[in-house]
Amino acid sequence: MLTQCVTIIKVQVQITAEMGSPAHHLMSLLLSISLLPLTPVPGSGHLEVPASTSPVHDNMWINNQSSRDDFILLGFSDRPWLETPLFVIFLVAYIFALFGNVSIILVSRLDPQLDSPMYFFVSNLSLLDLCYTTSTVPQMLVNLRGPEKTISYGGCVAQLYIFLALGSTECILLAIMALDRYTAVCKPLHYPIIMSHRRCIHMATGTWISGFANSLVQSTLTVVVPRCGHRVVDHFFCEVPALLKLACADTHVNEAELNVLGALLLLVPLTLILGTYVLIARAVMRIRSAESRWKAFNTCASHLLVVSLFYFTAISMYVQPPSSYSHDRGKIMALFYGIVTPTLNPFIYTLRNKHVKAALGRALTKEFWVKTG
Repeated sequence: MLTQCVTIIKVQVQITAEMGSPAHHLMSLLLSISLLPLTPVPGSGHLEVPASTSPVHDNMWINNQSSRDDFILLGFSDRPWLETPLFVIFLVAYIFALFGNVSIILVSRLDPQLDSPMYFFVSNLSLLDLCYTTSTVPQMLVNLRGPEKTISYGGCVAQLYIFLALGSTECILLAIMALDRYTAVCKPLHYPIIMSHRRCIHMATGTWISGFANSLVQSTLTVVVPRCGHRVVDHFFCEVPALLKLACADTHVNEAELNVLGALLLLVPLTLILGTYVLIARAVMRIRSAESRWKAFNTCASHLLVVSLFYFTAISMYVQPPSSYSHDRGKIMALFYGIVTPTLNPFIYTLRNKHVKAALGRALTKEFWVKTG
């Protein structure tokens, strides 16, 4: 370390002797600073993250971690003692999310008693949640246990696009599921006609296309912002608010456009959902039988819980100026709508729905007889 510093000083003195102007003196000083290595944190195997966000410090960190085309995902690098517990928690949550969502998809498609519009949309939601967690959690697990917290530029853009697309699709899908519940409760006689299989397929297809189209616009508005070489992302994965924090130019126009798109995609479906449930509540209150009222309420309770979990965290992140984005708060919110909600959704639908529980029981019984027959 001492030998390297002496060598750097000699280089600086030699350059200074050859260049006489003040600008050249300053250039030589910056050169000597930029060549100093990162200092390990005493008592740990982790490198200390530079406190400054200047281009010099960012470039020092990037050169020690990756190529110039990679992004550095800091995550909880400033709290290394959290990385092992988080790795275990994320891994367990991901396994539960895979198991729960795959189970819902299989029983919804294979069990004839679940062949209805409601479970068609539930299986679409499970597919969304399955892809949602897979787009971020594996990379997070690698970064938590690996020596380098990096993701390639192409990987970051792909992750941003897919994560936004799936989140946008879920916003619209939850509104369509509320419409399905309204039709089932308020117009039961016309339900098979209104929610025909062909119409359900058209609505689901339109939902996926709209979500991916919206993501294309939002991702483009985020990626085109100049970063001046800043590649240190203070987050677990590539997300809009965290990436906009790297901007080295005025981003007010981009922020305004992203806020408008976010408000349209989050608040409009949420308003439709709330309005739909007001109509459902009025219809349920007119039912004289307490048992029928409870059955109607129980049909909608799971969807309401899923909507509350998803929209609360998503709105708190995306319907705000990115300039007011808080790193720690953003990470906590991302854990909820990126991991917790997709993990809980299949269990919410399973635990509160006797039809799904019965279908899972029949599937396990069939599997048992196949193995023992």
